[in-house]
Amino acid sequence: MDLIKTGIGISKTIKNVSRFREILTVFSRHGFSELIVKSGLDKVIPGFVLPARVSELKEGDLSREEWWQLFGEQLRLSFEDLGPSFIKLGQLLATREDIFEPGLIKELKLLQNRVKGIPFDVAKQVIESSLGKKMEEVFSSVDENAIGTASIGVVYKAQLKDGKKVVVKVKRPNIARTITTDFEILLFIIEQLEKVSGEIRFLGMSKVVRDFYKSTQNELNFQVEAQNCERLKRNLESIDKEGFLVVPSVYKEFSSNDVLVLEFLDGKPFNEFHSLDQLGPQTVERLLRSVELFTHTLLADGFFHADLHGGNFFVLNDGKIGIIDFGLMGTLSKKQRANLIAIMYSLITHDYDNLVYEFLEVAEYEKIPDHEELIRDIKDAISPFVGLSVKETNMSELVRNLIRTLSKHELYLPREWFIIFRALITLDGVGKSIGLDLNIFQILDKDLDKLVRKMLSKEHAQEELMWVAKDVITSLRTVPKHLRWFLKETSKNNYAIELKIKEIDRLSKSINRSFYLLGLSLLASVFILCGTIFVKDVLVTSLYDVPLLSWIFWAFAAYLLVRLTTLRKY
Repeated sequence: MDLIKTGIGISKTIKNVSRFREILTVFSRHGFSELIVKSGLDKVIPGFVLPARVSELKEGDLSREEWWQLFGEQLRLSFEDLGPSFIKLGQLLATREDIFEPGLIKELKLLQNRVKGIPFDVAKQVIESSLGKKMEEVFSSVDENAIGTASIGVVYKAQLKDGKKVVVKVKRPNIARTITTDFEILLFIIEQLEKVSGEIRFLGMSKVVRDFYKSTQNELNFQVEAQNCERLKRNLESIDKEGFLVVPSVYKEFSSNDVLVLEFLDGKPFNEFHSLDQLGPQTVERLLRSVELFTHTLLADGFFHADLHGGNFFVLNDGKIGIIDFGLMGTLSKKQRANLIAIMYSLITHDYDNLVYEFLEVAEYEKIPDHEELIRDIKDAISPFVGLSVKETNMSELVRNLIRTLSKHELYLPREWFIIFRALITLDGVGKSIGLDLNIFQILDKDLDKLVRKMLSKEHAQEELMWVAKDVITSLRTVPKHLRWFLKETSKNNYAIELKIKEIDRLSKSINRSFYLLGLSLLASVFILCGTIFVKDVLVTSLYDVPLLSWIFWAFAAYLLVRLTTLRKY
């Protein structure tokens, strides 16, 4: 009976038991048997026997750095054996310098080029199924040797019938199902390990795995990537008047969920350059300008490339800078952009008090920390780096110091905020790899002054006041209704009769009237303030000098005040 119950339990949790067995076998083969046995995972599948073990990790025999590198090596080997979805997870983990040790990160970064391709015949079937016609009817030629392989897609170079050169990105068959299955199994394993390992529980691995699955879902739909590409292209074209930064065009008529056809950018990725001499002065100038444009998309538009490593950043044959791979993009709401601008401005101006208050605004925490101590710790962690050039600054170490300090005070930044810091780190890495003296803070400073002034402008204040007015009006409409619904539900259970509450309708009307009066008062105040803003910068010598908009706002306020004095009593 216990065997049957176990089988039913695992089938509800994990649909693919054979894949679960394969994953446990691979992890065991690479040195994780002891952890599997300790967590009881080997007992989940009835009759499962672990294979012969290799030597287990013994932390006492190695230094901390050596232990983490060996751990990373064994984890990397496991991920390589388990295929694309685990390699994708390893690549994501390699970006989390805020959580993991440098030795582990170093090993996992080796996974970037370890994804195997797919047979061209398989890719051809996917392309023709997507097109609904023979491949030869659309392309005059397709190179059967892939020019790029990733966990989700494989990229081929091709030429359209009209002679235009393109790249064709093909989704791996059944990759969505594979990732979903592996995610369910991996999450189950992590949750079991967190029960027996305090260190794994402290790292918050289950949250990392959930973030991995969420981010991967967007990358599985190539139409989302096409939309990302077009949106970024529009945003850059509106500010890049010289056309330094090139985003490929999308051929939507040939693209689908499974196939993406893009303009071919003929150039060389930055990770193949090793010095400024190889680039030339004009290209260096354009690179600096491109970085400025990138930071503008981050701060002003709130929509930016979140995976801009050296392989996705190209020097084109005409000297321009090209960007590819738009599966992973970062988005920031208007409020988040305001927080980010305030954080960056505080960093640049060395205003550590305000920096801490901004972090408290965006971070997740259960109890408010000692802000005086936090200010001192943040200053100690960041001040040595601020103002240094890329040659002198280790951006990865700066971010690690910052995150470590926040974690010490039990403050945790949401995933989207780490994506921002990671984007800045990648920019730092691109410059450092070729010896470019790139000061990220100085570049940010150029946009920050304008953006801060815009945030404090009269137009921005008016817009915010109008949204406040909208919220007040919405509250005026919804609060009485919800109160009535609450009282109605209360009366259904005979609470009014049991408690002998008298004249409940009169009480309800009185409460409604109070909320109504309060709302009218607030709205009148908002209109008075809006009118005053328009007079602020105007020299008024007579009533005729007062702007028309001020009179309109004040008229609305006067009408509301009259309503307040003429309301009939209930």
